[in-house]
Amino acid sequence: MSNCLFCRIATGEIPAQKVFEDETMLAFRDIHPKAPTHILLIPKQHIATLADADDPALLGNMMQRVRLIAENEGIAEAGYRVVINVKEGGGQEIFHLHIHLLGGKRLPF
Repeated sequence: MSNCLFCRIATGEIPAQKVFEDETMLAFRDIHPKAPTHILLIPKQHIATLADADDPALLGNMMQRVRLIAENEGIAEAGYRVVINVKEGGGQEIFHLHIHLLGGKRLPF
């Protein structure tokens, strides 16, 4: 989608501080972090919401990558939070599936 912010980041049209990239996904630092470590992981393919995702392998690979990124970032031992907001009622602001990885401090409930 040409007007999707995350699609434009995935294609390199908009720069991002990349943490990981392969042929199917991209992880980058959030420009408005809510924790010392705040990384977004997106599929390169446009999928609007988790409710629209129908590829179990992709979703599984993304969750595995979140764990590996947490280890690489040094937050795995202390703990971290993984969030996927779904649709407006769930707090989703950008309609391209994305996983928030947050850590680096004790997070409130």
